[in-house]
Amino acid sequence: MIKTVHASNIGRVRSVNEDSVWIGQLPQGYTIGIVADGMGGHQAGDTASRLAVDTIAGDLSSLEEGVSPEGLNAAVSDAILHANEVIYSEASKNEKYHNMGTTVEVLLLYGESGIIGHIGDSRAYKIVNGEAIQLTEDHTLVNELFKSGQISLEEMKTHPRRNVIMRALGTDPEVSVDLYPVTLSAGEVLLLCSDGLSSLVSGEHIAQISGMQDVPLDERADRLLQLALLAGGDDNITVALFELQDEVAGPSIKEWDS
Repeated sequence: MIKTVHASNIGRVRSVNEDSVWIGQLPQGYTIGIVADGMGGHQAGDTASRLAVDTIAGDLSSLEEGVSPEGLNAAVSDAILHANEVIYSEASKNEKYHNMGTTVEVLLLYGESGIIGHIGDSRAYKIVNGEAIQLTEDHTLVNELFKSGQISLEEMKTHPRRNVIMRALGTDPEVSVDLYPVTLSAGEVLLLCSDGLSSLVSGEHIAQISGMQDVPLDERADRLLQLALLAGGDDNITVALFELQDEVAGPSIKEWDS
């Protein structure tokens, strides 16, 4: 079975946790993970991330059993685009939600393979043989500057506009979704996280802690949070971990909100 866990923390600076997370293990055989990091300030950011998670979880939870890989791709993309419509519509109707948006990471597994849908600067990692492999590409200004050779990798970490996101969910009527095929084998871990973790904790430390197979998965998640808090905790921090384990299956559906 696939063992799953999530953890979220408001951090040391923010007054509201604008991250939202949902994990589901469905009777149809699917494992779903969603992490969203809202933007727009306080109620707007929280609302955007919650709408994203609720909409996507609702759409994917109704999937029929045995959908083809092409069908899974379409399902993830369609669910994210549906969430974009919902958030944009809500922002258009209510002035206090003007310009709200969110990042989103969506993992849909059927057995040991599946798809990741991605928008923004939250990330998905695969922990393999002690290494954290980043599966997604940040939709940020500094990443664009780095790819074009205008700044170095070190300069990305201190650039004054390092928090500028170039693509988000809900800020525009149309958005492009990045899709990545993914597999999960024994001894590997998949990690979804908001940038409250990835901006403060190195890939080396993420790999070291996430891959501790002799430590319970929930304790690994908590250790990741504690590292981000020790490094300053200047943003909300959310992680979701997925690991293939040979255990007796638990309840058929699990879900948590934060």
